[in-house]
Amino acid sequence: MKKFNHVIVRRPCRALTEGITSGLFPGKPNYELALKQHDAYIEALKECGVDVTVLPADERYPDSCFVEDPALLTRACAIITNPGAPSRNGEKDEIIDAVRKFYPEEKIRYIQAPGTLEGGDVMMVGDHFYVGRSARTNEEGIRQLTEILAEFGMTCSEVHLEEVLHLKTGVNYLENNIMLVSGEFVDKPEFMKYHRVQIPEEEAYAANCIWVNDTVIVPEGYPAVLAAVKDLGYRTIVVDTSEYRKLDGGLSCLSLRF
Repeated sequence: MKKFNHVIVRRPCRALTEGITSGLFPGKPNYELALKQHDAYIEALKECGVDVTVLPADERYPDSCFVEDPALLTRACAIITNPGAPSRNGEKDEIIDAVRKFYPEEKIRYIQAPGTLEGGDVMMVGDHFYVGRSARTNEEGIRQLTEILAEFGMTCSEVHLEEVLHLKTGVNYLENNIMLVSGEFVDKPEFMKYHRVQIPEEEAYAANCIWVNDTVIVPEGYPAVLAAVKDLGYRTIVVDTSEYRKLDGGLSCLSLRF
């Protein structure tokens, strides 16, 4: 099934080594290795039948390769978010021109302060969007998002986060009613109606796989998750994300898929 035709990514900048991190995965990113991993990520996406728009590195924003956060791109509209991390807030202004190449102005909306929203907190399931209330996404941001989606015939519901940085840190939808869940999401009532594949605690990082046109891209080094995804019948591509993991970044963070 082909659902996505386009992907936007942004090249990592040298300032990547100074990006925001919780320290959960220690060590500073190796910039040269991060570039090679980004190249492989782009090739994996192309293998899934999408065209990839590659935006230039932006040294002003160390975390700007995590292009999922400043925008949310849906079948009907584009939403420029208002990132809650102060050092990342300006990224929203730098994504607009790329978004305008795919969406007319009348279908672009903006989350306004005091609302904050980051794309990593938003998970699309058909025309319904789950949004995590987190340190980066607040109640007013969720209210505005709900209002915008309703304007275009889509729905939204809030998921309270207790432990993780972003919603998609711990739960990701693989289409066909299937979700990968880890940690606090294993028992969340919002997801009980789905076929949930529980990720072992030691491989929790790999709950952040991405489905792209019936292929699932899986981070390297997580054999149990790779086996589980293969058992579901998906074609898989494995991509090393070791340098992005040091900044709490995963596969979904690195692209806008639409």
